[in-house]
Amino acid sequence: MNDPNGLVYYNGTYHMYYQYNPYGTTWGNMSWGHATSTDLLHWTEQPLAIPQTFNGSGQATEDIFSGSIVVDSQNTSGFGTLQNPPMVAVYTSNFTGNHPTLAGKQAQSLAYSTDSGQTWTKYSGNPVLSRNTTDFRDPKVFWYQGAAGSYWVMSAVEANEHRVLFYKSTDLKSWTYLDDFEPANATGGQWECPDLFPLAVDGNPNNIKWVLVVNINPGSVAGGSGGQYFVGSFDGTTFTSETTDPVDVAPPGTLLAGFNGGSYSGWNVSNDPANPGGPWGTAPPGGTLAGQQTVTGSIGAGLVNGFNGGDVPTGTLESAPFTISKDYINFLAGGGNHPRQAGEQPGNTPPPGYLLFDGFDYPGTLSAAGWQLTGDFEAARNPSTVGGEYAIGKRINTFEGGPNADNNTGTITSPEFYLTNTNIGFLLGGGNRTDGQLQVELLVNGVPVRSTTGSNSGDMNWKNWDVTPYYGQIARIRIVDNATGAWGHLTLDNMVLGSEPAKPRSSETTVNLMVNGQAVRTTTGSNSEHLEWKAWDVSAYKGSEATIRIVDNNRGGWGHILADEFVASDITRPEQHDWLDWGRDYYAAVSFSNAPDGKRIMVGWMNNWDYGQSTPTSTWRGTMALPREVQLTQTAQGPRLTQKVVQEVDALKNTGAAYTASAQDIAPGTSTLPVSGDVVQVDAEFSPGTASAFGLKVLGNSTEATKVGYATSSGRVFIDRTASGNEGFHPAFASVDDVPVQLINGRLRLRLYVDRASVEVFAQDGLATLTDQVFPAAGANTLSLFSEGGTARLESLTVTPLHNAMW
Repeated sequence: MNDPNGLVYYNGTYHMYYQYNPYGTTWGNMSWGHATSTDLLHWTEQPLAIPQTFNGSGQATEDIFSGSIVVDSQNTSGFGTLQNPPMVAVYTSNFTGNHPTLAGKQAQSLAYSTDSGQTWTKYSGNPVLSRNTTDFRDPKVFWYQGAAGSYWVMSAVEANEHRVLFYKSTDLKSWTYLDDFEPANATGGQWECPDLFPLAVDGNPNNIKWVLVVNINPGSVAGGSGGQYFVGSFDGTTFTSETTDPVDVAPPGTLLAGFNGGSYSGWNVSNDPANPGGPWGTAPPGGTLAGQQTVTGSIGAGLVNGFNGGDVPTGTLESAPFTISKDYINFLAGGGNHPRQAGEQPGNTPPPGYLLFDGFDYPGTLSAAGWQLTGDFEAARNPSTVGGEYAIGKRINTFEGGPNADNNTGTITSPEFYLTNTNIGFLLGGGNRTDGQLQVELLVNGVPVRSTTGSNSGDMNWKNWDVTPYYGQIARIRIVDNATGAWGHLTLDNMVLGSEPAKPRSSETTVNLMVNGQAVRTTTGSNSEHLEWKAWDVSAYKGSEATIRIVDNNRGGWGHILADEFVASDITRPEQHDWLDWGRDYYAAVSFSNAPDGKRIMVGWMNNWDYGQSTPTSTWRGTMALPREVQLTQTAQGPRLTQKVVQEVDALKNTGAAYTASAQDIAPGTSTLPVSGDVVQVDAEFSPGTASAFGLKVLGNSTEATKVGYATSSGRVFIDRTASGNEGFHPAFASVDDVPVQLINGRLRLRLYVDRASVEVFAQDGLATLTDQVFPAAGANTLSLFSEGGTARLESLTVTPLHNAMW
């Protein structure tokens, strides 16, 4: 399961529908699952609600993506009666490649139920709203009553355009466009699952604000998936945000480079000799270059734009050394999505060693140099000067080596040589065959002991053979080309016999932080000419000397990089926005329709797409966070959301077994509490004292625990799950997630809901929240206090066991 869908309360029952794969534990076969509850905690699984659509051949033509459900109490749709009003689901139809007319498109569709949500009928007139686009989805619908009239309002997203679109309808079937909410705040990934609703500030019915929730993946404040929100007004047509951050203002800090002075002053410019103008030009351009789509998002008069001369030129641009003095480096980046890969080199440098056969740059033919040629290659057309990008001078090209291009066949065998070192590195391009019909071979005693084929690419790249076992023996190189048809050729160049392996040439378009010659942080673009804010956590390197190296080593599509406005700061750019949750595992959060007593209750998927399909569970995968009531509270920054778990959770408390600790100092180190548990509520209040960090450890054993604490120097509450049990199942999982929190009267109040595989933290009565999954070892249930760097003060503590809330 993933996104919650169709959250609705009707006739005393909460209905939770959700994105669901009925046939597996990873994403796929998207349908709507269904569960019901009377208290938001004890849920009963119901039959599959809205399944995929199949054609007569059993092929899926429509996946059921996210959406919402309304109770059509006035029967505006005509699907029911006034006496038995229908429930109407408004969902995204994701039309598969098997659909006869809408393949690859997303549009909004309807289904209805007249038996309290147990069975559903898809509307015969689907889809009811289409833009003929591929990423138009996630409709959230509510009944609006205001000065502009009374009608249904839908919010949906164009995910890749970072737009929320508003429509209205009087019957749920015919929709009229109202307005857009344009890109704002966090736009680093796709916008998904919007929600728009009114809330009274501090409960005052005369002070109503509207909240627009927009979930984003990736690009959240903690990385990967998350949910942001805006506070403002809605007049029935337009949502106006009061909390949009200016897009052209960097986070506060020290400007490292803005490229606005008309030159690359202080930066070292290095270009491919074949393109001396390079990708950068002689000075930072002011924006879009010739032949380029419009560049947006940069700040000031100049930026780094690697499109000078198009996508073909390659090169690097590196700053002067500087000392890292802040926790973060923020910057704008765009351009091609070609990440840096471990073990690759940014240039095309051959490995050191002896160049076999003097390369292929000698005059005359291969046969004249002692090579043996058979088949079509007896035409003696090699070495060649054409074919094979990144060749160094002349090369062997079996496409040019005979009269029949890709249909040339035969062999090309080198003279004998001694294996007097441990590695042979070489440039290779051309076709890929796994049947032995197209490969370059190392022959020892006439027998192939090493072989490599191409990768169906005209770009030649470095390959390497470890020839240590054959040291001192006589060898030959043989090119075998018995392949015909497309990619029926190889290109070979620059064979080097040496002690060091050849490193593959990268095809990256990246921005890198270099410390001691190593790239310790790296970012690429997203195949877009729009520059997005990025941030590196560089706290581990404070005091170190570093450089920023911008690399364009790609000659293909989107083979360029954009960068601007490098700022060293104590915060990240996303931290300037408002977030539903600052942890790693709270996504696609939306609210219940028709909730009783006017409450606004939200549910989020407790997972992250960075690793959501790899979590170490067995017969199931995916869960929801505890339902939360959200309210607007006036703060110094304006009205902001506060969150608390719904009051129904109190029914789970085993108050008779609660543990209460008296006020006490927390000495440096860890103090195990005389109470344990892996399903508990913890309420604690602290004063920092002289400690640099303090808090609680939960789900612990003798070697591991999840830390929930407060760092006094940065003023941040954190969850540290880097030693929480099984955190190695995915490289993106281990994390320290934190949120800025101001002490109130010098104190910190925390409420934790600890479950066997999760921790939900509510700080200062829900002004800030952190939600993280954890996967502790079996039996890890120790609870402890900790203090670092000094003595903290525990003002109060209550640990309350919670009864299970089983489905």
